[in-house]
Amino acid sequence: MFIGHYAPALALKPAAPRVPLWALFVAVQLLDFGWDTFVLVGVEHVRITPGITASNALDLYDMPLTHSLLAALVWSALAAVVTWRLRDARSAAVVGLAVVSHWIADLLVHRPDLTLAGETTPHVGLGLWNYPLLATGLEVGLVVVAGLFAARAAKVPRAMLVLTAVLAAVAIVERLVPPPASVTQLVLSAFGAYVLFAFAAARVDRAERGAA
Repeated sequence: MFIGHYAPALALKPAAPRVPLWALFVAVQLLDFGWDTFVLVGVEHVRITPGITASNALDLYDMPLTHSLLAALVWSALAAVVTWRLRDARSAAVVGLAVVSHWIADLLVHRPDLTLAGETTPHVGLGLWNYPLLATGLEVGLVVVAGLFAARAAKVPRAMLVLTAVLAAVAIVERLVPPPASVTQLVLSAFGAYVLFAFAAARVDRAERGAA
């Protein structure tokens, strides 16, 4: 799942007025920021294997430090502690929930390549990536519902709705993009996309501040 990860960020925003939307966008992708980095330095590994699922060609066979359930909980706790020091307990709880939501969303779409606590523990994944229309519909639906919910509480609903529409459109177009030519291209393009969407969320934050 890619765009669908942003649904929890949108849905949680009204509960965390002191946390900027861009920070929630980073939080929901924090595991993938770590994964990108670890793959680049050779700590975690991925193969591009066309046909491994009907939706994408990623063989995510080694990612215990970012995408095991235990690792997700550790990353979530660390993010919550940092947020608590910078903001308050409520904001910390929301950010922590945003981080761990990544693993929960991945559980829905991944084939059984997510571990509970490393390679020797059970591998889980419901495999919706093998049903492209269902997987895409789920991502678009989650983002649209969460965006509408966030817009109701926003000072500038139009900005939130535009961001939601862009996310939904990318979720659809993403399915038409051919597999990356290399792992490096995959990681760098993904990292760039995460930064770009965080920047877009920051523009919504700016609009909200301007309306305050």
